[in-house]
Amino acid sequence: MKNAVLRGFLTVLILSGVFVPCLTATLPSDEDQRAQKIRARAAYDESVRESYAFPFGKDQISMPGNAAVEGNEFLQPGAFPDAAYCGHCHQEAYHEWRQALHSNSFRTPFYRTSVNILLRTKGIEFTRHCDSCHNPVGVLVGALNKGSTQDRSFDRDGLTCMTCHSIQSVDTKLGNGSFVMGVPAVMVDEQGNRIPGVVPDSEILAHLDRHSKAVMQDFLHSPVFCSACHKANLPPQLNGYKWIRAFSAYDEWQNSKFSQQNPLTFYSADFKSCQDCHMKRTPITLPDYGARQGLLASHRWLAGNTAVPFYYGMDEQLNQTIAFLKSGDFLNVDLFALKQDADGTMMGPLGSVPFHLKPDSTVEAYVVIQNKAIGHSLLPEVRDLYQAWVQFTVSDASGAKIYESGFLKPGGALDERAHIFENRPVDTTGEFVDNHKVWTIHSVAYDNTIQAGRSTLIRYQFHIPAEAKGPLTITARVNYRHIRQTYLDNVFGKDHPLYPVVELTARTRTMNFGDNPVSPSLGTDNPDWMRWNNLGIGLLDQQQYADALHAFEQVTRLRPDYKDGFINVGIVYLEWEKYSEARAPLEKALALRPDDARALYYMALVERRERHSQAEVADLEKVVAQYPQSRDARRELGISYYQQHRSTEAVQQFQALQAIDPDDVAAHYNLAILYRRMGMKQKSAQEAALYAMKRIDPAAPTYSLDYLRRHPEISIESVPWHMHTDMPRATGASAGQR
Repeated sequence: MKNAVLRGFLTVLILSGVFVPCLTATLPSDEDQRAQKIRARAAYDESVRESYAFPFGKDQISMPGNAAVEGNEFLQPGAFPDAAYCGHCHQEAYHEWRQALHSNSFRTPFYRTSVNILLRTKGIEFTRHCDSCHNPVGVLVGALNKGSTQDRSFDRDGLTCMTCHSIQSVDTKLGNGSFVMGVPAVMVDEQGNRIPGVVPDSEILAHLDRHSKAVMQDFLHSPVFCSACHKANLPPQLNGYKWIRAFSAYDEWQNSKFSQQNPLTFYSADFKSCQDCHMKRTPITLPDYGARQGLLASHRWLAGNTAVPFYYGMDEQLNQTIAFLKSGDFLNVDLFALKQDADGTMMGPLGSVPFHLKPDSTVEAYVVIQNKAIGHSLLPEVRDLYQAWVQFTVSDASGAKIYESGFLKPGGALDERAHIFENRPVDTTGEFVDNHKVWTIHSVAYDNTIQAGRSTLIRYQFHIPAEAKGPLTITARVNYRHIRQTYLDNVFGKDHPLYPVVELTARTRTMNFGDNPVSPSLGTDNPDWMRWNNLGIGLLDQQQYADALHAFEQVTRLRPDYKDGFINVGIVYLEWEKYSEARAPLEKALALRPDDARALYYMALVERRERHSQAEVADLEKVVAQYPQSRDARRELGISYYQQHRSTEAVQQFQALQAIDPDDVAAHYNLAILYRRMGMKQKSAQEAALYAMKRIDPAAPTYSLDYLRRHPEISIESVPWHMHTDMPRATGASAGQR
């Protein structure tokens, strides 16, 4: 066994370019071997530091990223066994990984295009921000440094097996590679010490328990692990401006119904982790020692990336990705209602009520899109590059299109008037940040993404010609394309194939001129109470309070046993600032389910407005006791204590809130005041500085306004309530932005 350990150690030293003296006939002891390993790593670390740039602070290896390593010493490149070595015993995992985005995280032209702009314009040390997740081996071996002569063959593997399986801890609060990596090892010795580098397969198979201790951590099965990279910010060290949250799929999950940590979601569900969706256990086709009963946790990480497998011709990965996107009940499309001509009477829910339709009339269509079973927003993460949009068409019996929104133009550009689930980052010149130059973002012109468990209402207006031939066919589709056309043009120029467009879901209704009776629902349709509920959510977000109230009241009529219907009525009154009216529906909800955390939370806000301080605190304390990870409940309870001059208790709540979300500006603001009052001036100053850095720049909206003025064809997307009409389509430079 000692010989095998020594051989593995020597392999690491040789691959790392460290001088290995001739061995004597007497093998060194385990203690001697460990000492040699420590000295070898220290010598390598010293050699890297001689020329390594630390522009953001002494010993900050990855700044402006957050990747860290135990001991804070650089690792030798040869310390990372390559994926092919792991593939000896894990053929299925290796096969899946090779086609997955993780293994291509660094080399793809889509990533390289933007990160190379950063390298050229600001310097290679700034790329550590991106590469802490996209190429952590490059960061932790010290290769991302001007003049580095490192062998960069590890670039082709991106996130290799031994990056994920060497991580010892993660921090859910930071993102941008907020993990701590141990010395890569596939085995531990008899004392539990990590054995660096490769060891013979026979040794692993003889000691599977020690192999498992080296490469498996409990958090690998938890969303906490995913948070290390599926959460990102733009720190002032990167942009020279201020801290900006880029994305946070983890926070969105934590606030969703699937985490069971937030009582304020519109719907409830069983617990589901990131891995439950993206690493489902599937049958193996190749031998793999990690499989159980012929099933292995998928190392394809199927999600939304169709561009990378399309580019590399990985048809297996592409087809499975498309199948994943089209599977399940992720979204629901509801053609909810029509309004016709001046009287504006709502004809809906369609299918559940009879209605009369006539030609030569102007019609409004209500389309409700529900983010039903996704644990994060639609779209998540890189919203300036990914595209999901609604294609809405109205055709008559002859096939003539009466109206269409969300079509693709020749060459692949998207109709600029489409309703698209994206955001529009803007720089200081008031222009869209189209090259994913995230360090130039200063504002967001609008954000049309749908958070997990919520719904959006999209309105279309069109005119039915007098000569139209019935019946009419109305279809709403949600389409998806992984990379927007203009970014593809930035990467490849104009001459490139059209990238895949996937229809995620659709709903079609056929309508006759004249009377239309009640029609049967489809298996994919929501029940009427849920249809009304989703409409109410969309109206509430659009600040159409009277209409939202009417929608939620229909829910209580159809489901008088459904406590959340009454809570939703109360929420409308609260946002409408009709606080006294909110009490009665919330009391009805509590009568149905006493101590319901969601009802108690909103009742506490009513009690606050009516100055019933003891009842307010009592309600919020019950919510926190049931949901200690609730950001909103912690924040409001902290405010309640603060208003009652219970400073110590208020501080405890804001500190607990920061442990969940360190970016909560209300926590920074209130702690700055509370610490100051308690004589803790240094802590107060720190919190005040964090508040100033993380709050929205008051001047930032002016950049968005400049952008929206220049692009009136899409400026309505920044307005909560807006109508998509059949007005003549805009032309010009703006049309190329999609």
